[in-house]
Amino acid sequence: MTLLLGLDFGTGGVRAGLYDLHSHKLVQVAEAPYATQYPQLGWAEQAPADWWMALGKACRQLMAQAGHPHVAAVCVATTASTVVAAQVDGQPLAPALLWMDCRAAVESARTALVSHPMMNQGGDAVEWLVPKAMWLAEHEPEVYRRATRICEAVDWINFQLTGRWVASQLNASCKWNYDTLQQRFPVELYAELGIPELAEKLPPQVIKVGGRIGPLTADAASQLGLSRDTLVAQGGIDAHMAMLSAGTTGAGELLFIGGTSVVQLMHTPKRIDVPGIWGPYPGALLDGQWLMEGGQVSAGSILNWLAQKMFGLDDAGHQQLIRQAAALQPGSTGLLVLDYWMGNRTPYRSPDMRGAIMGLSLNHDRHDLYRASVEAIALGSANIFHTWRSEGIEITRVVAAGGFQKNPLWLQATVDATGVPFEMVPHDNLTLIGTAAAAACALGEFSDLQQAATAFTTVGRLIEPDPYAHGQYIELLGRYRAATDSVAPIICKPPANRVLGVRPAA
Repeated sequence: MTLLLGLDFGTGGVRAGLYDLHSHKLVQVAEAPYATQYPQLGWAEQAPADWWMALGKACRQLMAQAGHPHVAAVCVATTASTVVAAQVDGQPLAPALLWMDCRAAVESARTALVSHPMMNQGGDAVEWLVPKAMWLAEHEPEVYRRATRICEAVDWINFQLTGRWVASQLNASCKWNYDTLQQRFPVELYAELGIPELAEKLPPQVIKVGGRIGPLTADAASQLGLSRDTLVAQGGIDAHMAMLSAGTTGAGELLFIGGTSVVQLMHTPKRIDVPGIWGPYPGALLDGQWLMEGGQVSAGSILNWLAQKMFGLDDAGHQQLIRQAAALQPGSTGLLVLDYWMGNRTPYRSPDMRGAIMGLSLNHDRHDLYRASVEAIALGSANIFHTWRSEGIEITRVVAAGGFQKNPLWLQATVDATGVPFEMVPHDNLTLIGTAAAAACALGEFSDLQQAATAFTTVGRLIEPDPYAHGQYIELLGRYRAATDSVAPIICKPPANRVLGVRPAA
């Protein structure tokens, strides 16, 4: 029996899962939380030491539950663009800037003004590592100067495990403007952005997902309750790693993860530039494939905000509200909501956009508001699908996972609005299984990641769109897009010195 250990560092905690390579089953899972601090409006920070402590707790618990078996390899996935400034020995110089941290909005806008081939590919999101490095250089110059390493959470964890500073090609390509075709960092781009030394501060070696980093150090083996001969395989971005277990590696196949936010990922065999969509990134995850990413910053978080903060409901009350809203037909409330509570990730790519509720009257009830908000989130997803289709990219298969399976109204609304059947995976372990696939590849069990992805594919239940509801959502999407064009100048209020960048959708 060959056991693989997958590690998934999410926003609220770390999950550790043991995977049996021969039975192709996730046999045991343990998790441990860590905290997020919000010191200022738009800021979100975590302590890297908390990640390490939580990892030790989760892994030791997992190994004790499983009877302390031998683990052949381990692989790490983390949130993307969670940035750490550290010394060469791994000691953090400041709290990590979490992926959702928006303090680098001005710096992000500056990157949008730069003309460089890797900016066309890598984009200008406020979340990405480069704007955050720019912010550190300008606002925390001593931290930036002393930082031998500016890296992401996955790189910092892998250093703690192996003592080696290496980067994941997945993160570097998607979030650092790394050129995978020429295998180089764009030093001239960093210089133009005022951080010429960034390339020297990034981990010096870039390793593909599924590549070998090395064995555990003695300290790491003790912390995790593993043996020192356990191999550490290169991982990467949590959602992207899930593609390896979703089986969405072919043309027209899309992975849809719906939860607090929404992530949509797909590959194309050739470069296709889609305005408003992140990428395409050549070879970021799979050799010979171009990876593209769409997403929504606010999704389930909007519904929880409504039910809990605005309406004061507990979980049971929220479920009752879902049932009441599900009794309404699409568009029947007369309300139109724009789902930009925390900006728009794609296709408008603006952190400054904000939500709007239009058409209110005194006869509206909270289930009307909830229904219209669910429709807005579904329309946001449909708008991204529309953007892909406008460039000739047809989405033929969707594999879905995430917390929205616990909200049948939201799930069905998304399927109806996009008009594509969803294969809904009945668990939230796709990332853990994806890391296991990468670990197996590092062990030499498969010739490449594509072969591993085929072997690790998870099967879900099929959810079909309702033809009548889809027709209603087509009409609603036209209103949603028109309202965005009309209202965006009002609901986008940039901070001082911010260049407003609402990109038109296709």
